[in-house]
Amino acid sequence: MPILALETSTDSLSVALSGGADCPAEGWVHQAAGGPEASRILIPAVLDLLERSGQRLQDLQAIAFGAGPGSFTGLRTACAVAQGLAFGAGLNLLPVDTLLGLAEAARARTGARRVLVALDARMDEVYSAVWTFDGGQWKCERKLTLTSPENVVPPCDGEWLMAGNAAAVYGARLPCAPAELELRPDARALLRLAPALLATDSVPPDRALPHYVRDKVARTTAEREAAGATTK
Repeated sequence: MPILALETSTDSLSVALSGGADCPAEGWVHQAAGGPEASRILIPAVLDLLERSGQRLQDLQAIAFGAGPGSFTGLRTACAVAQGLAFGAGLNLLPVDTLLGLAEAARARTGARRVLVALDARMDEVYSAVWTFDGGQWKCERKLTLTSPENVVPPCDGEWLMAGNAAAVYGARLPCAPAELELRPDARALLRLAPALLATDSVPPDRALPHYVRDKVARTTAEREAAGATTK
């Protein structure tokens, strides 16, 4: 059965839908700028994909969404829209770790099986985790951390790739990687992950929540001044 995937964790918006007549290999896809625009264009994008694929919302098996970490507004948007659509159609949701989605996107793009995902968290910090693809499934080798770029811990040995958007922002402040790939979260990766997650991560709409990690969106003036003083 088809699955709908929503990804608005960052400043880009991505929607993907599997199934339907003459379905493309990567599914039916809509990519656009996100951020403040996401809440306005997400539902029209979903309706457009359903129409193009010749499917109804009730035909879906589940709705997957990027659950975080990421932008507070973006996470709330994807979760709220997924909940509203799922309640109306009687569907379950699949909240998917944003960094796992990036690891899968990197694997699809390069074949990498060990990925240090580094996503810009703003406020001079980075969300990072290490994921390893083993036996046909992803395993979290190093759990999610929120830290300064200099304190991101790379894999100890072996081949690995750093993927995400943090390198474009922080450059040499991050660990030196054997290879780098600049990526934004992509709903097509959620479609590929969804079948394996259906048995373990499927939840009713009222139990699906964003994973914010951080409990504040900006530093106070005093915190910014203190941070500036330590770097001089």
